[in-house]
Amino acid sequence: MPYFLCSQRALLKYRLPLKEIIVDFYNELKGITSGYATFDYEDSEYQQSDLVKMDILLNGQPVDAMATIVHNQKAQRIGRELVEKLKKFIERQMFEITIQAAIGSKVIARETLSAMRKNVLAKCYGGDITRKKLLEKQKEGKKRMKRVGSVDIPQEAFHELLKVSNSK
Repeated sequence: MPYFLCSQRALLKYRLPLKEIIVDFYNELKGITSGYATFDYEDSEYQQSDLVKMDILLNGQPVDAMATIVHNQKAQRIGRELVEKLKKFIERQMFEITIQAAIGSKVIARETLSAMRKNVLAKCYGGDITRKKLLEKQKEGKKRMKRVGSVDIPQEAFHELLKVSNSK
């Protein structure tokens, strides 16, 4: 409820979860108001809420640094947004990458980053019998790479994770 201090100034009082204001709130406030608004807060008492831990899995392996706590009602939406953002930031590898958001053992969102393919058929002609052998070899190599390959996660992906989990 706004309190009007004068015709040019208003005071707004809200109770917000601290997580909602941690990332970029202050910068957005200054940008929207051209630097005129100020922001001050004080701690309120703790309140009980329906929170769940959401894990991010890459190829079935949890990434501890990307685990986040979200409200149960927002988990599905945030999980979907998060895996879509991660799909944009993670570079394609020579093997397929599965990106999942999970609560416990239940997967709530999934995206698949397809593998880069080298054109092994480029040097084959018409009825060349080695074509099938080359494709079989490529499949075996990709399976082996997926078992031992690691996925590099860029720093921007971690920052985007914070933005997504704090958006409306």
